[in-house]
Amino acid sequence: MQNPRLFGTNGVRGVYGKDLNANLAIDLSYALATYYGSGPVVVGNDARKSSAALSKMVRATLNSAGLDVGNAGLLPTPCLQYAAKKLGYKGGIMITASHNPPEYNGIKPAAADGVEISRQDELRVEDIYYSKKFSKTDGTGREFLDQNVINSYMQQVISLVDADRIKSRSLTVAIDAGNGAQAVVAPLLAKALDCKVLVVNGSLDGDFPGRGSEPTPDNLSVLSELVRTGKADFGVAFDGDGDRSIFCDNTGIVYWGDKTGALIARHVMEKHGKSEIICPINSSMVLDMVVRRAGGKVVHTRVGSVEVSRTMFERSSLLGLEENGGFMYGKLNQVRDGAMTTALVLDMLASTTKSFSELVLDLPKTYQHKSKFACGSKEIVDKVVSACIHHGSPKSIDTLDGAKIWIDEETWLMVRPSGTEPLIRMYAESTEKDLLDSKVSEYGRIIKSCLVS
Repeated sequence: MQNPRLFGTNGVRGVYGKDLNANLAIDLSYALATYYGSGPVVVGNDARKSSAALSKMVRATLNSAGLDVGNAGLLPTPCLQYAAKKLGYKGGIMITASHNPPEYNGIKPAAADGVEISRQDELRVEDIYYSKKFSKTDGTGREFLDQNVINSYMQQVISLVDADRIKSRSLTVAIDAGNGAQAVVAPLLAKALDCKVLVVNGSLDGDFPGRGSEPTPDNLSVLSELVRTGKADFGVAFDGDGDRSIFCDNTGIVYWGDKTGALIARHVMEKHGKSEIICPINSSMVLDMVVRRAGGKVVHTRVGSVEVSRTMFERSSLLGLEENGGFMYGKLNQVRDGAMTTALVLDMLASTTKSFSELVLDLPKTYQHKSKFACGSKEIVDKVVSACIHHGSPKSIDTLDGAKIWIDEETWLMVRPSGTEPLIRMYAESTEKDLLDSKVSEYGRIIKSCLVS
């Protein structure tokens, strides 16, 4: 009988103390120690209430397996990944469940190149975990505190933008830290670039009481109001571990990541020339239109930051993007990075006389939809995807990940299983709002009928 997968879309996650219990955490840490082979390995954690204890468990296990461990403490995931890549480590492990609810936590390993380990290496780790063929050691590794990670990271980010020009503009930034890990980096980074910084949900709290751990256009009304009352040039909200960022313009309108990402991609290509951008298949048509006009190229992957990051790394691509707010800048690292993305938005606004809202008006106009449906089993997911594939007479269907159904050349709808939660996700986009609404309703009924039958 085949062993169940441990890794989901991003690392190994579960309800702490239940799905992600001590036995799993210890054996997985031994498996990772065996996978890395030698240290030092850097370990960091987010602000979840269980993260400090889980980090201590992972670090102690790595030490007992003979590996030296750098304890980076509480910091955003991109900082941990930067340390793995740039500060002399053989890899890194981040304790986080990203945007999942407070009761969840996770173990997310990065390779020595600073990118999450590949899907193939995930299978290697799982094989070690299930076979219990852990490497033997006669000694115990040491642990040391690494307090240089955040400062080194911030200096590198600042070096990749036109800091003098940003400083000359005295921009105002509204930040919704979401009670998460970016509270310890993003405001400091903006202040280092001489921005006026307005902060909401800036206290660290693993219960994420402000608006939850996942920023969406539906839960950022406080940030929007802060932008308007504070006359900010833009607002930005981060998820629990700070690798994703959702932006709102100077009028308080919030956008999904692929729309903001299209602006950033255009700006980066204006500075560095036409380039290739990697994005999942559920990304907006707007991105394709903008990149093509700039002479660049879009390459699609399955949904998930690992797929995007690893494809970026393999193809030496400059840019990567996810619609959920994950933007990747290869000059720093091929990983999602909320603070780096914020610096790029500052760089973009400092290079133009247009406001954020005026830049958005320059983009092609489409209408988008995202929703999710609770789902109890893989069999039901397969049933939903099959039912959607066989419904109607679409122009074409792409099955790279779930099913992306093209109704016509400017209208598509996609269904796929979530890799992190027991959900079916539905995405849709069209240049015609009435057609979009109609198709969302039509396919929504199909999904609901499968879930109750």
